[in-house]
Amino acid sequence: MTVATLRSVAALKAAGLVSEALAPKLAAVEAAYAIALPEPLARAISRDNPGDAIRRQYVPSPEELDIRAGESADPIGDVRHSPVPGLVHRYPDRVLIKATSTCPVYCRFCFRREMVGPEKGEALTKTDLDAVLAYISAHPEIFEVILTGGDPLMLSAERTREITQRLEDIAHVKVIRWHTRMPVTRPDRITPAYAEALSSRKKAVFLAVHANHASEFTEEAISACRLLAKQGVALVSQSVLLRGVNDTVQDLSDLMRAFLSVGIKPYYLHQLDAAPGTAHFRVPIKEGRRLIRALRDNLSGLAVPHYVLDIPGGVSKASLALPDIERRGDTWSVRGRDGGIYPLTDV
Repeated sequence: MTVATLRSVAALKAAGLVSEALAPKLAAVEAAYAIALPEPLARAISRDNPGDAIRRQYVPSPEELDIRAGESADPIGDVRHSPVPGLVHRYPDRVLIKATSTCPVYCRFCFRREMVGPEKGEALTKTDLDAVLAYISAHPEIFEVILTGGDPLMLSAERTREITQRLEDIAHVKVIRWHTRMPVTRPDRITPAYAEALSSRKKAVFLAVHANHASEFTEEAISACRLLAKQGVALVSQSVLLRGVNDTVQDLSDLMRAFLSVGIKPYYLHQLDAAPGTAHFRVPIKEGRRLIRALRDNLSGLAVPHYVLDIPGGVSKASLALPDIERRGDTWSVRGRDGGIYPLTDV
């Protein structure tokens, strides 16, 4: 199946997603950051609603040229923690393989927006991959390998199977995790052959599905997720807290229930990383904490993700969730769902 992709401001204008007046203002954005929007996803965007959640995530805006103090081309320190090209070793027991620099779509808030796009290279070369796998083999503390990018599911099924098999041959690697937007942006690419290429009889395989709004779960996306689960791939979620996309209790609740309804365990809700030109998406942490508390008070525990911040510079993730336990002098108490504070007697 061939799916056309809109890759320019001119194409977006022809599709009715960018107005005649706005198009010239986006020339500098187009020059700085990649554009890609598959036509099926483009058709799902309301032409009458400028605040459409899918539009906001993928259609460029002049606000992307507003660079603020503290924003960085490498906000989570990939470069600092890259001992060999294509690999990031930030935590002792796990590494990232940046398998490709291309994506099926280019999110306007992407924390790697300076590093991804068709002009940034395609995929790891054979030589690069050999070096990455040699590094992993030489470090027995590495328990988990995470495939990222770009979007690693841009690789062919054959290439994906090769990587899976080569990781299977490294005894101390027990978990393979793929981070992708593909099931919700190009579900047609999740074929039985591709699902089989991701699966493993020797390792635990997890796939983190990135979605930010319940409307991304079309019938095709739901079918793709269920196909992956049928192959034994465990599904978890990752989302970014975004102004105008999912920054209400209702939108976040709908999103987490959409994940659960197709068998995806909510895992991470990321505080937005400070990439250049993304301030218009930023939600204050105090607001994010309020939203997470509301989720915990109103949804099943299965539906509540970890609310996390990647500390700039590649230090680590930090939990941003509000604590339920408080200490006042020698007395410990716990907050109840009703907002009341209840003493603990067996701390």
